[in-house]
Amino acid sequence: MTLTQRLDELVRACFTGIWIQSHEHQDAVAEIGVLCQREDWRMVLWDVDQGLSGQDAQANASDPLSAVRALGSIAGSDEAGTTLLVLQNYHRFLGSAEIVQAVSRAVIDGKLHRTFVVVLSPVIQLPVELEKLFVIIDHEPPTREQLDVLARSIATEEGELPQESEMDRVLDAAVGLTRYEAEAAFSLSLVRHGCIRPDTIWEFKTQTLKKSGLLSLYRGEENFSNLGGLSALKAFTRRALLRSPRVAASAKARGVLLLSPPGCGKSQFCKTLGKEVGRPVLILDVGSLMGSLVGQSEERTRHALRTIDAMAPCVAMLDEVDKAFAGVGGSGQNDSGVSARMFGTFLSWLNDHESDVFVVCTANDVTKLPPEFSRSERFDGVFFLDLPQREQKDAIWQMYVTYFGVDADQQRPRDDDWTGAEIRSCCRLAALLDLPLAEAAKNVVPVAVTSAESVTRLRQWASGRCLDADSGGIYSGAKPAGKQRRRVTRGEPSEN
Repeated sequence: MTLTQRLDELVRACFTGIWIQSHEHQDAVAEIGVLCQREDWRMVLWDVDQGLSGQDAQANASDPLSAVRALGSIAGSDEAGTTLLVLQNYHRFLGSAEIVQAVSRAVIDGKLHRTFVVVLSPVIQLPVELEKLFVIIDHEPPTREQLDVLARSIATEEGELPQESEMDRVLDAAVGLTRYEAEAAFSLSLVRHGCIRPDTIWEFKTQTLKKSGLLSLYRGEENFSNLGGLSALKAFTRRALLRSPRVAASAKARGVLLLSPPGCGKSQFCKTLGKEVGRPVLILDVGSLMGSLVGQSEERTRHALRTIDAMAPCVAMLDEVDKAFAGVGGSGQNDSGVSARMFGTFLSWLNDHESDVFVVCTANDVTKLPPEFSRSERFDGVFFLDLPQREQKDAIWQMYVTYFGVDADQQRPRDDDWTGAEIRSCCRLAALLDLPLAEAAKNVVPVAVTSAESVTRLRQWASGRCLDADSGGIYSGAKPAGKQRRRVTRGEPSEN
């Protein structure tokens, strides 16, 4: 439902206090103006710079209190009918008791005179005295159809508009931008390339996300061919995201939870997944959501989730989620319940969001996560990524030996209980220090040795509870025959 439709309903139902959350005030005012002109309503606009416009009464341009009081004189005039007083960025002034009381009186008296107080603001900051008097509506970002119209209105010369197949990629890149931002991105692409191209729009979009500090956009060139092993997990996610057209639109993929010891490829999988299925990867840093003011952390969480929804279809990545929400259990004692409320908001969104967002969460210690986090319908599957076996290790060695330009014919070091990250480290050190792989391996201590107890405990927990990311089916912690860890006696020094 559009902003015009929602506002039309609320005015006809006589909701005299309306709060519109919008980052595009110019477009919102234009839509309200079109509605008022069509219905023969009166619109009075106020901002702190220009003061009141659209009526005869004079008010101090910098006085927000006079603006609200002027609504009473407008209602008393003979020609007054349905009147909308639109206050831009008025949330800045609601810390004053006099202004809060004046707004409250104007909203209540509006029932008698059909006068409406409409606050236009990018955030929702209602004082407790006004919470029951206002109804909140969102000014949604432009749809793909609206972005298509905007692009065609800017690219008017021959050759400036891409082909229809390329136009879908342009719209994918522009989804989530405001009308102002989309116009700027399209114009930048025309200046730079002479036509609208998706790569320029992605670059512009990355900058807009950096300004908020809540999300970062990852667009690498690696796909599943650059990640060894995890065959079952790759097949599962590829089939879920590249689903057949026969599948019902409501059967959208929700996401996966990945558990493993450090260095087994969880984060790298998230990044390669986006390129594999043609979706941007949004990385949400939970630590960046924490604010210093009361209620700021919860509001930043809701804003980040709304941004993710607006950029669908996409992949949303929450790395090390066990650390991000580690204090949920004792949140009431540690931070007045802020972490618990943020976690509850995220859980509700995981369960209820209808946007085409595929969520990938990674964790190293599942004992720090509450059981409700991984239940069905929040994730499509919980996968355990074990240390790679021989076949996966050979593929990983081959990949990184080629990537770092190391001699592939030399003898490889013993890699018992090595992860993919440790194989990469060995190849990188061999290239950096100009050493044979066997010598470079002496600088690598596997996590299965330094944290042997943690790895064993995690394997025991995952056995029978998680899906196997390599071979599929239910994960079993039993090691295959011939793959037992080499026993090291006191008299025999380890290579590592």
